[in-house]
Amino acid sequence: MINIAILGYGTVGSGVYEVIGTNADSIKRKAGKQIVVKKILDLRDFDDHPQKELFTKNYDEILSDNEIEIVVETIGGLEPAYRFTKSALLAGKSVVTSNKELVAAHGTELLGIAREQNVNYLFEASVGGGIPIIRPLNGCLAANEITEIFGILNGTTNYILTKMIKDGISFETALAQAQEKGYAERNPAADVEGHDACRKICILASLAFGKAVDSSVIHTEGITNITLDDVKAAEALGYVIKLIGYTKSEEDKVICRVSPMLVPNDNPLSGVEDVFNAIMVRGNQVGDVMFYGRGAGKLPTASAVVADVIDIVKGSDNKNFIWESSDKDYIDDYKKAEIAMFVRASGTDEASVKALFGDKTVVLNKTELCFITPADTEENLVKKLSMLDGEVITTIRVMQD
Repeated sequence: MINIAILGYGTVGSGVYEVIGTNADSIKRKAGKQIVVKKILDLRDFDDHPQKELFTKNYDEILSDNEIEIVVETIGGLEPAYRFTKSALLAGKSVVTSNKELVAAHGTELLGIAREQNVNYLFEASVGGGIPIIRPLNGCLAANEITEIFGILNGTTNYILTKMIKDGISFETALAQAQEKGYAERNPAADVEGHDACRKICILASLAFGKAVDSSVIHTEGITNITLDDVKAAEALGYVIKLIGYTKSEEDKVICRVSPMLVPNDNPLSGVEDVFNAIMVRGNQVGDVMFYGRGAGKLPTASAVVADVIDIVKGSDNKNFIWESSDKDYIDDYKKAEIAMFVRASGTDEASVKALFGDKTVVLNKTELCFITPADTEENLVKKLSMLDGEVITTIRVMQD
């Protein structure tokens, strides 16, 4: 029998308790041992809970209990999650988490402590919720040199954009609907401003390329400025707008960014709708592999957490992922990457656009002039756009084949 503790009895924490209870027999068969929740830490009272004796408000009861071998951290945020996680690892307890913010900010340090203590720090649920992506990167795809990872990493923004595309409603109305359905928080900034997707793509980049990518220095744009006019113009050109996390490794540097992008209708990512996520991994031997599923939600996320617990129980060997620290020069300037741009402009004409960007520029004449530039470095494209007559209303990056 393996005793575990759950830190935080919110959406994911209660889901972990539910999954372990509901699937107890199959989990025991797969893990080789029975997994039992011995303690649950939460500051609230749960007097109506069928096992209210499990709850404690004192973390030291968990830390000092030598029978508790694995701590499941589902508190979220940096504090007290960081302090609790670090102390558990130092005490020789393995930790499983769904906390993307903590992994992105302190993963390098916490993984180092786990290796030193010969325990585990696993975080499959921190990226993609119930979608298996971290373990495949470290296992199934380990023979590949991963060159690029990109995809839809946030279900809330994908739901909002889907409603704008399919129902023709504004960002504000779609956000309100997402909040009503529980897909968006009352303060949705982490989702709609791109921070959640940024943390996830940085974790994936760190794993895939072997060096830490600091989310605080990554260029991040959300979807708050996307309008119905943008959506309709993109549709007329054969694209849909998605919030895309992107990273690429080349010449010992990494480019990483989060921003809205025009995705061609024939690209598999274009058909990913509502709260679903999809992550494309490009390896030098396997080519493109896509991981698709519900990127969030109580039980999908909890299932990924419990899978990590099972993985630890199945073997005592150290299963930690490995990445090194990096210096400030490791992250390259995103403006040096080659990209095409979708542009909405007024007060200019097709001849002026093609004079600057060439005859291959795709132009759509509607109320304003809408066009897609040929691929160039973003730095060069921005310079050319500054020379364009009239007013640039919108610029959005365009996904290339």
